[in-house]
Amino acid sequence: MKFPSNLKYTEEHEWLRIEDNIAYVGITDFAQSELGDLVYIEIETVGETLDKDEVFGTVEAVKTTSELFMPVSGKILEFNSAIDENEGDNPTLVNSDPYGEGWIVKIELTDQSEIEGLMDADAYKEVIS
Repeated sequence: MKFPSNLKYTEEHEWLRIEDNIAYVGITDFAQSELGDLVYIEIETVGETLDKDEVFGTVEAVKTTSELFMPVSGKILEFNSAIDENEGDNPTLVNSDPYGEGWIVKIELTDQSEIEGLMDADAYKEVIS
């Protein structure tokens, strides 16, 4: 299982890759392996500004549906078209490449200080072990 050191992590198994004031958000390799093959991802919050820990969407696997939580406060700028059923319709990208092509949303950060409350890769490994 991979835990890229350039990402930040949450206890809810989301990751955050920060590029200036923009961040990509997805679910961790651990989360996708626990869920199994994803069949549908629903994001209806594009354009909305949400607070940290608010639900921004859901992922549906064969055996369960799980909510997605904002790792930090921000505005949802984009839903990854490659996994959107209305465009690329390939949610299994989250399974095969959770930290790359399988990102879920792109956000604009509204409170940079919240990043400090997230875990680094080593801390996240401790949470799941």
